[in-house]
Amino acid sequence: MTDLEAELDVYKKFVLDNNWVKWKPLWPSPDRSPQTDFLMCPALEAMYGGAGGGGKTVAMLAASLMFVDVPGYNALLLRRTFPDLNLPKALMDLSHKWLDGTDARWDAVNHTWTFPSGAKLVFGYCEHEGDEQHFRSAEFQFIGVDEVTEWAESQYTFLFSRLRKPKDLPVPLRMRCATNPGGKGHKWVKQRFLVEGQKDRVFIPAYLSDNPELDQESYRLSLSQLDPTRRRQILEGDWEASAGTLFQRSWFSIVKDYPRDSPVVRFWDKAASAPKPGRDPDWTAGAKVTVKNGQYYIIDIQRFQGSPKTNEDTIKQTAQLDGVSTAVVMEQEPGSSGVDTIDHYSREVLVGYNFRGERSTGSKEERAGPVASAAEAGNIYLVEGNWISEFLDELEVFPSGGHDDQVDAVSGAIHALAFSGPLGGDSVESIF
Repeated sequence: MTDLEAELDVYKKFVLDNNWVKWKPLWPSPDRSPQTDFLMCPALEAMYGGAGGGGKTVAMLAASLMFVDVPGYNALLLRRTFPDLNLPKALMDLSHKWLDGTDARWDAVNHTWTFPSGAKLVFGYCEHEGDEQHFRSAEFQFIGVDEVTEWAESQYTFLFSRLRKPKDLPVPLRMRCATNPGGKGHKWVKQRFLVEGQKDRVFIPAYLSDNPELDQESYRLSLSQLDPTRRRQILEGDWEASAGTLFQRSWFSIVKDYPRDSPVVRFWDKAASAPKPGRDPDWTAGAKVTVKNGQYYIIDIQRFQGSPKTNEDTIKQTAQLDGVSTAVVMEQEPGSSGVDTIDHYSREVLVGYNFRGERSTGSKEERAGPVASAAEAGNIYLVEGNWISEFLDELEVFPSGGHDDQVDAVSGAIHALAFSGPLGGDSVESIF
């Protein structure tokens, strides 16, 4: 028997004839599919992924089920959080679609499938660093980590200590993971698999075109709404698209004026520390923005460092110069102190102005995503002013630069305008 014939025999036995694996990737000639490469990869460690929609979840579940007819076999599938496991089409949800109604038994308390052979498939999660220690006394022959870029490297490498088997157990040891580029673990995952990749550590790229069952055109349309960096990561599986590539200067056109018949907002991202020798604290930044026909105009950005009293005086003076027709929004910090700050400004600093606080949700990068998307489409204009150079300098290195206050202020202003209500009365353009 040739090597190819032997490999085909293994594939037929553990995939094609495996009744637990409901999804059968093809073995086309002369080239195999990436899903088949992942299932048949002989390396100890392999990562599948790249672009979104490449069939990562089904490939991971199928790989974990290949040897469940072997007594003594144990597999572990992990996500960062428990809800991640049970989302529609996620690992645990998919396992129920495949295994409900079969002879496999589901233990809802321990989130474990037990097969007639006695083999087990366990679902787990490691939300916080240190949670991986929950598995320190366990033994698995297959460990799969989905969306591994959400993990710390120390969590992932610890799992190798749980990968072992008795001498007489006729199954291979396999550490498998899947992900798209991006996330907090982007750098270490890229280094481990794309830079240091070796014989026993393999990266198998997947692309949108590898999943013929997906409505690819509608998915591409959905991805077009993402910021340029995240779109390149998910649509193209581009590992070079990372922090510091969210914005390009060339996307912003400079104009002399802006529409005068549209609502205007000044959004403040507030800091409260004055500069000292050897220290460069955050800046207070206020971005004045308007929108018309889906096009945003950044009219002005005020930026300064100072004490809380300096903040109050400058923000009040800026509101006086902007006029009552400009709504004022301020980021509201979490907790009671944030509530108190907004109350103080509304009763004592900005009395008579259209003012409110707004809680921010998501990371700075997530909040900046719609700004980057609009800018790339040519829908953000900068009104001439001496603030532009510093703003563009900050954009180019966001989010890796030393400061991000102007980006946060613009993100907040554009969010406020995007979700604005009808104009108010008494000649005051209200966005609330």
